[in-house]
Amino acid sequence: MVIYGIALLGICTLAGLFFGELLGSLFGINANVGGIGIAMFLLMYFSSSLNTRFKIGDVSEKGITFWSMIYIPIVVAMAAKQNVVGALDGGLMALMAGIVVVSVSFMFIPIISNFKKR
Repeated sequence: MVIYGIALLGICTLAGLFFGELLGSLFGINANVGGIGIAMFLLMYFSSSLNTRFKIGDVSEKGITFWSMIYIPIVVAMAAKQNVVGALDGGLMALMAGIVVVSVSFMFIPIISNFKKR
C-alpha cells in the first residue's frame, strides 16, 4: 500500500531532522545540520533493505518506491528556494556571485560536450 511509503518517509524525515538538530548542537550551531540529507540516506537504505529482509507485497513495494522517488526532487526544490531567498537577502554581492557562477557553468557546457565526443 502507498501508506507504507508515506509512513517510511515520515519516519525517515523525523529521524533525519532529529539527528540534524543533534549534530548542529554538537557543533555549537543553532541550526539543523544535514537533517534532510540524513533523512534521504535513511530512506534509501530502508527502501532498499525492506525488500531483502521482509516479505512485503507488490503494492506496498510500489508505494515505498513512489515516495522514495518523489522525496528527492521535493527536497532539491526546497533547497533551491532557500538558496535564492538567501541570495536575495545577502544583497547585491551574493546575487552577482550567483550570476557569475551560472554564466561560467553555461560557458563550460560546449567545452565539456566537445571533450566528451572525442
